[in-house]
Amino acid sequence: MALTATLYTLTIQLADMDRGVYADFELRVARQPSETAEYMLTRVLAYCLEYQDGIVLTEGVAAVDEPAVVVRDLTGRITAWIEIGAPDADRLHRGSKLAGRAALYTHRDATTVLAQYAGRKIHRAAEIPVYELGRAFIGSVAPKIERRARLAVSVTERELYLDLDGTQYTTTIIEHRAL
Repeated sequence: MALTATLYTLTIQLADMDRGVYADFELRVARQPSETAEYMLTRVLAYCLEYQDGIVLTEGVAAVDEPAVVVRDLTGRITAWIEIGAPDADRLHRGSKLAGRAALYTHRDATTVLAQYAGRKIHRAAEIPVYELGRAFIGSVAPKIERRARLAVSVTERELYLDLDGTQYTTTIIEHRAL
């Protein structure tokens, strides 16, 4: 018998002062059986940090032809291709060609992630930001997310502040461009 995804319902209050984006929304996240809690949290945070009209979460690790997070315009055209973790170079190449913008959010060591792309063909590689979220931060928050949770996500000067059901966490978002 096949395992099914676990549904998480997250009530999110977003205040991204860096971009001037403020929103309250409920996010339903289907965590696939092969998806780690760290991957899921990084996917949710990437959604918040990229939040705009037309943004959606895909099936995550189960999405074969789509990134973890995608932004589409009103015509359905992909305008942003957002990958999570350490996708292979072919996925980044494809996403960069399809979308006006591509980005990668990782909960892993960015130096190691970037090293796997050395010498690989990636369309507009120099324009793809790689955002590293603190491994200790992700590792401490991810196991504490319940299937129903309230998150307050604040970003100012690339510092991410997260309140998860009354407990506060913080990390610096480090941007790399060495693809």
